[in-house]
Amino acid sequence: MKKLNDLVVFIVDDDRFCLELYNKYLLNMGFKNICLFENGPDCIEKLELQPDIIFVNYNMEPINGIDMLTKLKYSHPGIFLLMISGQKDMQVALSAMELGAFDYIIKDEKVFKMINNSINKIFQSLAMITELKVGNRQTNLIRNSRLLNCNFA
Repeated sequence: MKKLNDLVVFIVDDDRFCLELYNKYLLNMGFKNICLFENGPDCIEKLELQPDIIFVNYNMEPINGIDMLTKLKYSHPGIFLLMISGQKDMQVALSAMELGAFDYIIKDEKVFKMINNSINKIFQSLAMITELKVGNRQTNLIRNSRLLNCNFA
């Protein structure tokens, strides 16, 4: 499983202050590989860097956060996409989750607590994925070893 400082994180927000704030917070958490983008197209251009986590703001131009989620989820389903927005409209949150956002974080006084909670959920998910892969490998090894020891009449 990847460690915190191995993960590549993208933050996409047209508000430079928020970009810097989230960047500092994630650096303090121990993340080392963070890329900042002020718009969606710049982020999409750099997907070859293979981000593990992308924080996407909802209200941006020329591509808003919902459009970003739609594009990214289908082309890169393994990325943990987190919508981060000042929008408290439940319909926006539901749309984001339906489109594949891993979490929806509201920009308010609890934003850093919510970022921390989301990161913890991501690590729990990564641990489960690793466990499943190891379990599948072991199952395949057992299955293959049984096939090798079979006698066919």
